[in-house]
Formats: sequence, structure tokens, C-alpha cells
Amino acid sequence: MLNSTLNYLHLTPSSDLPALEGLRQFKTILVADADVQEPMMWDVSRWLIDSGSLYVLVWGQDSEQWREAIEDAALEAVNYEDVPDERRVLVTAHEDDELDEVFWYARHRAAHPADLKHTLILHIADAPRREDLEAAYSDA
Repeated sequence: MLNSTLNYLHLTPSSDLPALEGLRQFKTILVADADVQEPMMWDVSRWLIDSGSLYVLVWGQDSEQWREAIEDAALEAVNYEDVPDERRVLVTAHEDDELDEVFWYARHRAAHPADLKHTLILHIADAPRREDLEAAYSDA
């Protein structure tokens, strides 16, 4: 997992959702540092799935609700049909873990049959922390 390309994206709880250029099949570490209204949570979840995220590790505020929304968005995207393992979306919530543990797990253990080469840190917060989060991920 160490050969993966890292991208960082900061969104506020009211941001518009950008196109994710250069990402096709990827892993997402969703760092939820802000309260998000349910409609935005659903929009972000559908956007991640539509953009090609196949593995999502959720940490921070409302991580269980995020996990449920992303799992539901993944099922909705395939019309609740079975999909091959390499297209299945895996979602984990890490509400009781430290963020550095989540980063370590994402780098060293979070495997997917599609062999994901890109990782996105999706940081939902009032202010960005790109340098801190990228450094913590690199140190994991």
C-alpha cells in the first residue's frame, strides 16, 4: 500500500462538490472535523461513490452515520444488485480510533481486490489542515 499516490481535498460543510480529476478507482480517508447536515452527508456520499471511491475509512464526527450513508450510496449506485468483488465498496468507521491509527491502517492493511493506487484524504472542516494531515499520513 505504500506506493499509493496521495491527494488532499478540503471541503467546508457547505462546499460545492468539485470534479475529482485524475482519480478513477481510489481509497478515501474521510476526516470529519465539522458537523454536516444530513442532505450534505448524502450528497458527499453519492459523489464519492460516483467518483470511483471503492474503499472509505471514516474518522471523526458522526462516523457511523457517514458509514451508513456511504454504504447506502454504494448500494443505490448499483441498484441494490450484487457486484463483483473488484467493484464492491468497502466502508469502515473508526470513531474509537486515533487518526494516526486510521492512517496506518489505510496505508498498511486496508486492501481491496481492485488494488487501489490512489488515496484521497477528504477533510471536511471549517479550515484546511493539509500539511498536518499529509504529514501524519506519511508518518503512519
